[in-house]
Amino acid sequence: MPSDILTSKSPRLDVHGETYDSVSLYVTQFIIDNVKLKNRVIAIVHGKGEGILKNRVHELLKKDKRVVKYYLNNWNIGETIIELNIDK
Repeated sequence: MPSDILTSKSPRLDVHGETYDSVSLYVTQFIIDNVKLKNRVIAIVHGKGEGILKNRVHELLKKDKRVVKYYLNNWNIGETIIELNIDK
């Protein structure tokens, strides 16, 4: 199975209930861990709500050089799929 698709076994971070400020710590550490583990595709569950957590997650991903691209899951807009550069 290709490692560049999201599956039910892909790592996910659920940030429901977190604050705007605490999300950055969790997202950053989640990316660091998954680059080390050579996981090319991961997901962050932020929920739908008012978009506060989603917007914060996207701000962080946009600035992170390890992130190749990110996009909302077509089947669940409360989740963002992230493709990482694990070749460095």
